[in-house]
Amino acid sequence: MTATVDGPDFIALQVRDVEAAAVFCEKHLGLRRAPASPPGAVVFRTAPIPFAVREPLPGVDLDDVARPGLGTALWFRTDDAQQLHDQLVAAGVPIVSPPRETPFGRAFTFAGPEGYAITAHGG
Repeated sequence: MTATVDGPDFIALQVRDVEAAAVFCEKHLGLRRAPASPPGAVVFRTAPIPFAVREPLPGVDLDDVARPGLGTALWFRTDDAQQLHDQLVAAGVPIVSPPRETPFGRAFTFAGPEGYAITAHGG
């Protein structure tokens, strides 16, 4: 029998400042921390896939990259993309691409913790 992969089961952003990134996710995205996290990480109660911010893995130098996550598309589902966009703009969070209609609903991209490009969609 051949082993197969079901799909993503956990997503984490590697960041220089875990606490600052966690506060960004709480304050601007409304994420809530899970009751327990491993050392060097903050895990959030997201479904269906857990999401976290964590210290860089050994050998990862975030100071040696143009932008963290370059080449990766990270999308978060929201109940109202336009309202989230407006909230982030009011809070001074940089918008990478403005709201637009997509096959997955209204979507826009913003600069998340430490410059990661995150797309929010829905609503």
